[in-house]
Parts: sequence; C-alpha cells; structure tokens
Amino acid sequence: MADLDDLLPVNERVTTPATHAPAHPLVALWRPATQADVDAVTEAQRAMDAVDHPEWLHTREEVQELFDYSFVDLAEDTVLGFDGDGRLVAVGVTTMPPLQESLVRVFLEGGVHPEVRGRGIGRELLAWSRARAEQKLAASTKRLPAWIMAYADERAEDAVRLFHHDGFETARYFFELERDLAEPIPVVEPADGIRIVPFSDELSAGALAARNDSFRDHWASQPMSEEQWDAWIGGTFRPDISFLALSGDRVVGFALNQVNEGDWETQGFTGAYIGMVGTIRDARGKRIAPALLGRTMEACAALGWQKVTLSVDAENPSGALGLYTGMGFERTDAEVSLVRTY
Repeated sequence: MADLDDLLPVNERVTTPATHAPAHPLVALWRPATQADVDAVTEAQRAMDAVDHPEWLHTREEVQELFDYSFVDLAEDTVLGFDGDGRLVAVGVTTMPPLQESLVRVFLEGGVHPEVRGRGIGRELLAWSRARAEQKLAASTKRLPAWIMAYADERAEDAVRLFHHDGFETARYFFELERDLAEPIPVVEPADGIRIVPFSDELSAGALAARNDSFRDHWASQPMSEEQWDAWIGGTFRPDISFLALSGDRVVGFALNQVNEGDWETQGFTGAYIGMVGTIRDARGKRIAPALLGRTMEACAALGWQKVTLSVDAENPSGALGLYTGMGFERTDAEVSLVRTY
C-alpha cells in the first residue's frame, strides 16, 4: 500500500471518463440490467462457470443478492449484451463496497458467454466496465489507494490475458484446497478459556465484528457492512455446520461454511465449502483456527459428506496455508486476482 501521507484524494488522481458505449456486430442490444433479468443473468453466468470453474456454479440467490445491494445502481452499474435472437451473451457489473478503511476498491464481475468468446465482445465489455469503475473511483474524496479488481480462474487464460492487455496486473494467487473426510480428522482443543460453540443468530453481530478484526491484516480486505454480512449468511450459508470460538461472551474466532448441493455433480463429490475462517488478532496462537476446522470437518463427516474445500491467499501473512496443509488439505486449482492501481 502507498504511504497515505503522500496520496492526493482519489478524485484528484482519477479523471472521470465518459461512459463507454459498447458496440459489436454480434450484439444487437446493450442495456442496463433490471430485476427482471435475474434468471437470464444466472443462466448466462452458470454457462460461463461451467467452462471457467466447473467445480462451483453461481446460484440464483447470489445473483439476486448482487442486484439487491444498496450500493449497486442497476441503471448505472450494469450492462447486458443480447444477440439477435435475444439471448444474453455478455454481463457486466461494477460494485464498490461501502466500507473503505485502507483501500477504495471497485470490483468487476460478469463475462462473455462461452459460445461467443474470442470475437472481441470481451474487449467491449471490459472497456465499459473499466470506464464505469473509474467513474466510481473519481467520485471518492478519500486519501487511500484506489484499485479496480477482478478475479479469474487460473485456467481461464484468455480472460487473464485480456485483463493484462488492459493494464491489470496479476497481484495474488488464491489456492483452492480440498480435504478428504475419509482420512482421520485431528482433534485439536483450543487454549484454556476458549470454548467452541455452534453459530447462532444471537452471536451474529459478534461474529461480524470478529470477521472484520481478523481480516484487517489480510491482503486487500476491507470491513464488511451489515448489509453485506446479512447477504453472506443468507443463501447457501449453513449455520448447522458453522462454529464460533468464544472467550467469555466475546467471539474471538469463526469457521463459517456454505453448502451448494447443485455443485456436487460437477465437482464430483459431496461436501461443504469453508467460506470464512479467522481468529481476532489478540487471540491468535491459542489453537482456535485448527479447533474450529476440526469441528467443521467432524460435522461434515457426520453428515456422510466426502470432502470440504476452501480458498486461501497463497501469501496470507497469518500462515493460513501452512495451517490448512498441516491439517490434510491439498491444492487443486487457483484463482488469479487482477488489479489496476491508481
């Protein structure tokens, strides 16, 4: 991160660009998304997923959550491209989450339907997306680093090349890991004074506070708002296999997990995705994370599931990768974080 004392406000570093009007002979209509497009966007996104990362597919609930966020203006922050038959072939969404503590981020989401890739539609979509992202950055008066961010599966080489050509750099790799639950699960007890309990609604606010504290030193992470949190613990979140660590009444650690049974066929096994694991900074070194992971794996194994999976920053400063591999997780694939800085 840059020295904040040397930074001008973002709006003095980013010039507001004109809105890019995408044009392509294979796209008969470009227009913003509406709530009525949730099903079409879900279908198009799942077609992209099946090629880019078939192990997991977007759910309709995830698309609906994205469209419902108060910080997403569908009329300004989205674009859809339809071919001459009315089929949705391009999706672009820009989001700028509201809480910005050390970084102003705009995320680019969406993509091009696999059947029409390699014909230049992606360049038009990215031109629109970057222009809209720069408009959002140019409205910020904060003296913070400013990034446009996107993610691509390592196997989606064409997408990575497209972003590189547009001035994005590969900033980080996030390894996808999986753990076979048929293997022995280590029993780890946390330090004295720490107890592991199931997730409950009564502890939700404490879990959010713990999440925001523990992720504060993670690369590019910013606090989650209550709105983002409520969306995250809806949908595929499974409280029955999620656990919290308490010191007294304070949440000091968490393992929050998701299940999308729709992924099981394509990924080739049953199981859960470990969505968030963390320990607040002043409670680290007390065996909290391995204890939470052990409880998660035990709960999933008791349901007869075969594996658990997760994603981890390959350069995580807390040593998370070593923790996971030490508990029997093995790397499968990787996701690339692409960043354009301002």
